[in-house]
Amino acid sequence: MSKFLKTFGLFALLLIFATACSTEKPGSSSGSDDGGESSGDDKTKIGLSVSTLNNPFFVSLRDGAEAAAKEAGYEIVTADAQNDPAKQVNDIEDLLQQNIDVLLVNPADSAAVVSAIESANSKDVPVITVDRSADGGEIVSHIASDNIAGGEMAGKFIAEQLSDKGKVVELEGIPGASATRERGKGFHNIVDKKDGIEVVAKQSANFDRSKGLTVMENILQSTDNIDAVFAHNDEMALGAVQALEAKNMLKDVIVVGFDATDDARAAVSEGRMDATIAQQPKLIGEKAINAAGKVVKGEDIKESIPVELQLVKE
Repeated sequence: MSKFLKTFGLFALLLIFATACSTEKPGSSSGSDDGGESSGDDKTKIGLSVSTLNNPFFVSLRDGAEAAAKEAGYEIVTADAQNDPAKQVNDIEDLLQQNIDVLLVNPADSAAVVSAIESANSKDVPVITVDRSADGGEIVSHIASDNIAGGEMAGKFIAEQLSDKGKVVELEGIPGASATRERGKGFHNIVDKKDGIEVVAKQSANFDRSKGLTVMENILQSTDNIDAVFAHNDEMALGAVQALEAKNMLKDVIVVGFDATDDARAAVSEGRMDATIAQQPKLIGEKAINAAGKVVKGEDIKESIPVELQLVKE
């Protein structure tokens, strides 16, 4: 009997030990919330889908977001859509598979991105748009400069420089992008009211410098009687500058861009561009991370968070 009790007692101790070892530790990866300390798996994870990193403006936006995320202790995963709306939709689906807490989207195409935003909505992942808006889906907040106001700022500057009389070329951004529509609208809010100003050519160059060069070269083959160029971003403006320089026309044509990238600011300082509308892409990225953090904490944020614009000229 004594031997049986000893054996039974040993078995009981082993059973208790095994049970204790199998009990999950607080903060383990099971996903349960037992009120213990947060582990690395509980770190806020933010997905950032950028329209293209082949543009210095969006590189600055990404850098601002990533630096702010690091400072806040958040994990951030960035995807480059390469100006391909279909790729952006796929990128966002991939980000959603990585269990992100918030999705930041800079749309390549404001309409095409809607399906991806709706997918995030269905998974209860909050969405914040940055720099460019989306045409649909549930958006928690939009963080951007006022593109219409910026277009108006460019229009006023050109009208003043031309004394309300002259022929103007407009280089448009990517068709379907909200920035294209809004900057164009603001510009036309001003110049269309000036009887002496005529927009003699208006073509898309997809926010790209090389395409800005090519489109401007083609326009100059049709007419070299122009007084000003308004480009919806600096990359296209710098392409137009190259085309005008090749024709020895730059000194007679006013060129205005948008974004105030480092290259554009240098061109303004050198007198190769007359002005650019300054956004603050790094600050847009920082504000987006700050807003994402508030969303995760359940704090209220504004539906629209503006970032100030400024005219940069000689």
